[in-house]
Amino acid sequence: MTRTGIAAALNDLLFDRSLTVDEAADRHFTPDYRQRTDGEWADRAGFVEHIAHLRTIVAGGSVEVHEELYDGDKYADRHTASVTKTDGSTVRMEVYVFGEFGPDGRFSRIEETTLLLQGADADRGMGSAR
Repeated sequence: MTRTGIAAALNDLLFDRSLTVDEAADRHFTPDYRQRTDGEWADRAGFVEHIAHLRTIVAGGSVEVHEELYDGDKYADRHTASVTKTDGSTVRMEVYVFGEFGPDGRFSRIEETTLLLQGADADRGMGSAR
């Protein structure tokens, strides 16, 4: 079984515009996927809506994984997402992730906390904006 990771998932979701949001989500997330970001839960439909919104405000960027741990069906990482928005401003967020994989190696659950390192105060909610 090949398992996904956060860098591959975020690159496909946010930065690879040759994939639709649904194609990217299907590649990395199970149909029953759910996510909690800074205390707010979303089902897969809400998550896809979030990513579709981000694609309208994100022009490009990168993900740097600092630490990553796979243990059976469990996953944890700490990464920094750096994005340039369509208005030219930049945002950097450090993210702490705990997750779980489905039997096929795609994420079935992620719980994450975000820390704004650079950006406007309004960008603090970018991790769950819709």
